[in-house]
Amino acid sequence: ADKWLQVTDLYKEVYQHLARYVPKIYCLGPNLNPQSEDLLAQLLLQAPLEWYLCGEDPSTGLAKLEQNNQPSQLCGHVFRVGEPTYSCRECAADPTCVLCMQCFLGSVHKEHRYRMTTSGGGGFCDCGDTEAWKKGPYCQKHEPNISDSCQEDPLAHLSTDMIARCYNVFAIVLKYAVDMLTWDKEDELPPGLEDRGDTYYCMLFNDEVHTYEQVIYTLQKAVNCTQKEAVSFATTVDRDGRKSVRFGDFAFCEQAKSVIVRNTSRQSKPLRVQVMHSSVVAHQCFALKALHWLGHVIGYSDALRRILCQVGLERGPEGENSSLVDTLMLCDSKMWKGARNVYHQLFMSSLLMDLKYKKLFAIQFAKNYERLQSDYVKDDHDREFSVTDLSVQMFTVPSLARMLITEENLMTTIIRTFVDHLRHRDLQGRFQFERYTAQQAFKFRRVQSLIGDLKYVLISRPTEWSDQLREKFLEGLDTFLELFKCMQGMDPVVRQVGQHIEMEPEWEAAFTLQMKLTHIISMMQEWCATDERVLIEAYKKCLTALTHCHSGFTDGEQPITLSMCGHSVDTIRYCVSQEKVSIHLPVSRLLAGLHVLLSKMEVAYRFPEQLPLSELSPPMLIEHPLRCLVLCAQVHAGMWRRNGFSLVNQIYYYHNVKCRVEMFDKDLIMLQAGASMMDPNHFLMIVLSRFELYHIFSSADCRKSYNRENTNKDVVQQNNTLIEEMLHLIMMVVGERFEAGVGQVEGCDEIKREIIHQLCIRPMAHSELVKALPENENKETGMERVIDSVASFKKPGVTGRGLYELRPECAKQFNLYFHHYSRADQSKAEEAQRKLKRQNGEDMALPPPMLPPFSPLFASLVNILQCDVLLGMLGAVLQWAVEPSGGHWSESMLQRVLHLIGMGLLEEQQQLKNSSEDHDVSFNFTLKISRPGEAPSNTASVLALLENLQNAPHLEVHKDMIRWILKMVASIKTMRELTASTYTVTASGSHGQEEMVCDKDKAERKRKAEMARLRREKIMAQMSEMQRHFINENKELFQQSLEELYASASTSTSLEHSPTSSDAALVCVGPRRSRPREKRQVVTCILCQEEQEIRADSKAMVLAAFVQRSTVMSKNRKRPPHDPEHYDPLFMHPDLSFGTHTGSCGHIMHSHCWQRYFEAVQAKEQRRQQRLRVHTSYDVGNGEFLCPLCECLSNTVIPLLPGAKGSNSCEQPGLGQWLKISGQQIKAMHSAHRKLQPVGEFLPTQIILIRARHHSYVQSPYSSTIKEMLTTFGTATYKVGLKVHPNEQDPRVPIMCWGSCAYTIQSIERLLVDEEKPLFGSLPCRQDDCLSSLARFGSACWTAASQPSVQGHYIRLVAALIPDPQVETSPCILDIDMLHLLVSVVLSYGSVHSQDSSGLSVDAVQLHFFHIITVAHMVQMLLTSEEVTMEQESGGAEREEEEDICALYNTLRTHLGSSLPEVASGWHLWRCVKTGILPYLRGAALFFHHLNGVPTPPELHALCPGQWEVLCGYLSLPSNLLQLYHKSLSFPRESNSLIDLPDDYSALINQASSFTCPKSGGDKSRAPTLCLVCGSMLCSQSYCCQTELDGEDVGACTAHTFACGAGVGIFLRVRESQVLFLSGKTKGCFYAPPYLDDYGETDQGLRRGNPLHLCRQRYRKIQKLWRQHSVTEEIGHAQEANQTLVGIDWQHL
Repeated sequence: ADKWLQVTDLYKEVYQHLARYVPKIYCLGPNLNPQSEDLLAQLLLQAPLEWYLCGEDPSTGLAKLEQNNQPSQLCGHVFRVGEPTYSCRECAADPTCVLCMQCFLGSVHKEHRYRMTTSGGGGFCDCGDTEAWKKGPYCQKHEPNISDSCQEDPLAHLSTDMIARCYNVFAIVLKYAVDMLTWDKEDELPPGLEDRGDTYYCMLFNDEVHTYEQVIYTLQKAVNCTQKEAVSFATTVDRDGRKSVRFGDFAFCEQAKSVIVRNTSRQSKPLRVQVMHSSVVAHQCFALKALHWLGHVIGYSDALRRILCQVGLERGPEGENSSLVDTLMLCDSKMWKGARNVYHQLFMSSLLMDLKYKKLFAIQFAKNYERLQSDYVKDDHDREFSVTDLSVQMFTVPSLARMLITEENLMTTIIRTFVDHLRHRDLQGRFQFERYTAQQAFKFRRVQSLIGDLKYVLISRPTEWSDQLREKFLEGLDTFLELFKCMQGMDPVVRQVGQHIEMEPEWEAAFTLQMKLTHIISMMQEWCATDERVLIEAYKKCLTALTHCHSGFTDGEQPITLSMCGHSVDTIRYCVSQEKVSIHLPVSRLLAGLHVLLSKMEVAYRFPEQLPLSELSPPMLIEHPLRCLVLCAQVHAGMWRRNGFSLVNQIYYYHNVKCRVEMFDKDLIMLQAGASMMDPNHFLMIVLSRFELYHIFSSADCRKSYNRENTNKDVVQQNNTLIEEMLHLIMMVVGERFEAGVGQVEGCDEIKREIIHQLCIRPMAHSELVKALPENENKETGMERVIDSVASFKKPGVTGRGLYELRPECAKQFNLYFHHYSRADQSKAEEAQRKLKRQNGEDMALPPPMLPPFSPLFASLVNILQCDVLLGMLGAVLQWAVEPSGGHWSESMLQRVLHLIGMGLLEEQQQLKNSSEDHDVSFNFTLKISRPGEAPSNTASVLALLENLQNAPHLEVHKDMIRWILKMVASIKTMRELTASTYTVTASGSHGQEEMVCDKDKAERKRKAEMARLRREKIMAQMSEMQRHFINENKELFQQSLEELYASASTSTSLEHSPTSSDAALVCVGPRRSRPREKRQVVTCILCQEEQEIRADSKAMVLAAFVQRSTVMSKNRKRPPHDPEHYDPLFMHPDLSFGTHTGSCGHIMHSHCWQRYFEAVQAKEQRRQQRLRVHTSYDVGNGEFLCPLCECLSNTVIPLLPGAKGSNSCEQPGLGQWLKISGQQIKAMHSAHRKLQPVGEFLPTQIILIRARHHSYVQSPYSSTIKEMLTTFGTATYKVGLKVHPNEQDPRVPIMCWGSCAYTIQSIERLLVDEEKPLFGSLPCRQDDCLSSLARFGSACWTAASQPSVQGHYIRLVAALIPDPQVETSPCILDIDMLHLLVSVVLSYGSVHSQDSSGLSVDAVQLHFFHIITVAHMVQMLLTSEEVTMEQESGGAEREEEEDICALYNTLRTHLGSSLPEVASGWHLWRCVKTGILPYLRGAALFFHHLNGVPTPPELHALCPGQWEVLCGYLSLPSNLLQLYHKSLSFPRESNSLIDLPDDYSALINQASSFTCPKSGGDKSRAPTLCLVCGSMLCSQSYCCQTELDGEDVGACTAHTFACGAGVGIFLRVRESQVLFLSGKTKGCFYAPPYLDDYGETDQGLRRGNPLHLCRQRYRKIQKLWRQHSVTEEIGHAQEANQTLVGIDWQHL
């Protein structure tokens, strides 16, 4: 570095240095070793540069720079993929202005309405940018110091030679990097860097055409690597954009290249592969490092940043566009992904962070715009890897955007570039999207990004206009109109007659274009609205363009004259149903928008001389929009059925909320504009003519039901629909006044009206409302401002979502013919509103609502209501309704006519109320409707016809409406008379009139309601009389059925009420056990409906059951899984690391019915597999099936067995005696077993296996079917619990069944504690039945196994309690879970008792075992108890217990030496023991209750004090447990729960965004997923983290379920905000997440971006599913209900 300070030609020196060292450091072999490379590069290459830069030791020099640096006010934090970003909906200038989490939390915006999204990566935080925020641009950290004079130049702090040195270094390094990255020769280097070697790399580049699978397959062939290596190559290529796949000499690499190219060029263009010289690759690697280094160095100081910007933007020797920055930009599409990312990052941290250079860079960017975009369109990488993506950073800055429009004419450039790319035109020059090739479609998709850029430029409207800005904007508008001219009339359709259309025409492209442009069109109009001169010019230009479009269309259409009701009009002959018609009319619609603005900005009234309003030809204006609306009507009428779906879809989108603002709404406005400038009669005649209805209404006798002879049903039906649609159109033209400028309304009135009409259909959630309202360019609907004034919010419960309900006072604004209702919406709304009126007891009329007045420009529209042609039409329809014949009218037609009449009356009433006294109201609708027709025909007046209709029997529905109209007429007449007689009287009289009529009405309605009530009562009385009669006749029948009902009431209930002798307490174990009444248990099979009593010798009845492995209660998830073949499950460790849980849905079948059912399921499955290869929701191979009744997932059945018979033996031995007897029994069994056993040493399990071969059978008490079912369930539990193949001879079968019984009891006991429910009586009966079946099954399962093996188990179990010299391997007392031991001992004793002749009763044995094990459990606890100091309660009630416990504890200490600490107070020991042993006692109570069928004491059915004594009594224990001993893992075990989640969801997103994939070195994970059971974060759904499980590739989550949840998993997918349930490899479902926004809705996929918070109840619900072991069942139900879930490859998640 010292040498460099002296030399003259630094450039050459540095290049020589690089030429010497770079190839020696980088790329020396096939496997790159980044660690050592980085170290060497740092020492040999970067260090000298830093020395030179600072002129001293870099560590001190850079630190100094950092000290002097003013911290920037711009945050500039670049977002990682998936990081949360926040945008304030109130203060952001546009939606692209975002904050990072740190800045957001320190800003004012967290109190506002904000939107939270996850970043796609690449943007940066806008904190500190004053143009991005309307208020609060700084967070606390970036708040500027007032003292700074920000204007000073940052370079002032540096010495001049320092500046010169920086300048030199940056220029050389940047030039080197740019040269290397844009270098396109593969085997030589730029001058100054030559180096000879002859090793090459075969370099594979990324493209977006080929899939992972194709690349992996090709690589395996080309460079014969393993699948794993190929996957890692493919991930690297996808991440970095390129990867060397082979290293060696030229020929070796060339051969690999040819294989890859040959293999991938079949379907598409081949993968890009280059053979590159290794030193070229080395220099490119270092070039990237150098750019990183530059980015790092300028971070130290703004001054360095500024120098780098200067270097980059300095013009090169080639003149225009030759700076280094330009070179990089223009070569963007030639570079690979990694290189692009690195230099984009550098641009962002340098050019875009310095405001002066940001401006210069923006100008260069705009100059090169066309070339950059053309490169992007040809390139195939996604937008985020293209330099064009930086446009969002510059175009959204309002000052920059304005500058670029005026100086670089940016607007015109963008639109022109866009139009140039869409080259397909028809003869008239319109776009033609038909027959697009795949290539063109791809190009079309990419070109759309230009529209995005245009949106950025227009997004903030100018406040003041300069002449230059006006000029450039209008020039841009000209190009925009050129684009529109190409769209006007594109994709025209012609009605198919005769046969169906053959090819569905392409329509989506045109609509995609329309949707993308919708916001642009709105924004253009908003720009025009901010300046009068611009508006007037724009209006003229648009009109010229429209005239130009029309001039080409009118030829060949012959003029005709229409006349009707004494009026005539000239128009042209044109039939929508025969000619071409197009739905795309952007020029007309833009003009309509501008026309409204003329009215809204009052330009029309202030500068009428500057506007060409007089030259307008209204018929020309309305022609095309009218055709479009007629097309919709004809499609509704079914005239275009043969044109297929493409037309239906076009009509759908035309009305859809995404497009309607600039399509349907504007067409309506255009009709209003045209009609307001025409004679209303002329307008209506043209409308009739276009609807092809003119002939119906124009004939003189049209009232006499038109053309009777034409009875073609279809034509009549079509005409009826058309008349309805036309009447609807007239209503809309007169009644839609909620657009500011058409009517005198505010902007928010329109949104209010939309919301009211949506909520009139039904209460809706926030998200539904948002979807139903049009969004503006900022994705806002404006709903929040007004929603509270029209609706009230109802919060959700544990399921469902929050709903908005309409406030009742808003219902009167309901308009049945609201123009945005679809047909379905309209009928739903009508039904809902009528229902509401019925509930409130109002009349059923739905009259039109009051309307705001029109703006002056549109005021003449009301005259349509009172013109002759319309009255003629109304009269005709009413006449048809009076004399219905031949179905030539429809009720909905009449309904529309009544609505129109109502609108006329309301209009007149409004005008009368608002009229001032001096001028007469010209609008006289009542007069017109009461005047009869002219002399020759003397037709009745409209009013007379209505009075006729009032009593017509076939019009019940419309009675109320007609009555309302007649009332209105009366009240208006009185108003007019009052006004005529005296001007001063107010309109109160009319109210009086109305009220009178109202009262009469109410009385009438009351009478009707009373009548109806009496009628109802009479009918009810008759019915109950008939019932009584029937019961009396069939008395015996009823008597029998009642008795049976009582008899078959389920065991549990009858037991609870059974009369035991009142003084004896209930006891469930031991010789004093309460005897349940012997009673028959009769059940019904759900398959054959036959009843059957449960007896040991009858046909077997079974319960559908589901056995699953479980870790829900596990206290040790780290324990490695056991080897299933050799594992001995006899003793359960107290950490319960995994158990087997049995659940049941409680439905009972005959065993043979079930077998038949299951065989049918299997057969069906085999047939299905041949047809289609998808998973069903159950896996028949694993014995799964759905319960035939409730479709609950099951995989086995439990046989139902009768309860145990109690034996009343007289002699009950004490403990000592029993121990003696039991010792003798065990000796006897040992010797019996020894006789069976050949000489030689065996393991205990093998001994058992051998004994099993020669054992003497004991007569089993069960019938053959029951025996078969015993084996079935036993084998299933064994198979699932140990994950082995079924083997009914295996001695471990009964052990697994006992274990499952104990585990299920434990899990239910914990569940009851967690939910704070009493021990008995609160379980659903399905769990009750399941427990009793399990307990009874356990006591019987030895009959199906070999007796000696069960006796062997018994011997080993007892040995754990009472040492036995002949059993070698007994576990330590601390390693046994006592409840499991209790259940196993008690249940295995049956096999011993069956051969026992000592006369011991089972009860006594049960009791002794229970007592011994309880003491053992106390010992366990005392051995593991920890010193806990609790405040001692006073009171000597438990003195005795305390003394006993100390005695026991001290005995233990003498035996164990001093390993136990000394304890001061017995009280504290007793507390520990009492709380610790409770779960065990509760479990034991559940077990014995179900085993012995003893009723439960009522005190345990509620949560009340004093449970301890009752529980001990029920278990026949003394309540001082130490009397049993002449009491831990620490006990009690805490219940497991799911992990705690943060309250704010963005905390999770942030945690996930910093989570990197554990396998692919520091790469961001695409789908980070959180395990809710243990809290691990996993990298789901990606190749990098797949592992093998039983020979199958599975994703990270599936693998984790087997480690953490025994195959069941509950996960939260953080980016998607959804909960994932997995079970096994092939089953899963998504579940609603526990996070809700303020509107009580979940946001799956984070699309809406409302802030989310944890809802505790919903999380508890998920936790309950997990604790109840119902996750698998939930998945089964979800998959049955939703077939799409079946197709997902769950195992790859």
